[in-house]
Amino acid sequence: MGLARITHRPIRPEVLLETVAGDENGAALLFLGVVRSHADGRAVSGMRYEAYEPMALKVLEMIVAETEGSFDVSAVAAVHRIGELGLGEASLGIAVSSPHRGAAYAASRHVLEEVKKRVPVWKHEHFEDGASAWVAGTPLEPA
Repeated sequence: MGLARITHRPIRPEVLLETVAGDENGAALLFLGVVRSHADGRAVSGMRYEAYEPMALKVLEMIVAETEGSFDVSAVAAVHRIGELGLGEASLGIAVSSPHRGAAYAASRHVLEEVKKRVPVWKHEHFEDGASAWVAGTPLEPA
């Protein structure tokens, strides 16, 4: 069974990998989305992530369950951090284990893209010049 969490604490990559570990797997893949130093040609000093936590957790749990049911994987773990983050800090951690690397890469990419589209988390970038701005979301594709 997968793991989905919304947290205010730093994401610990080793915990994510331990969560999906198993000796039946030939692949254990970790993805970390981190706060970068620039956006749209502007210097960034940090980022604030906000969420409606109960809904964000429910959607993240659905994505993890869907991924485990749709890909040849053993386990999936996804953690999204909210609150104030500095440069280089992880805002999203995804770990996937699978008997084969191809399925692990495909499943990890699937979780990432679905999180960006569906999880109600909003990003507020802080710029070096003192300004800040909300980041435009990823629009849902028509059903």
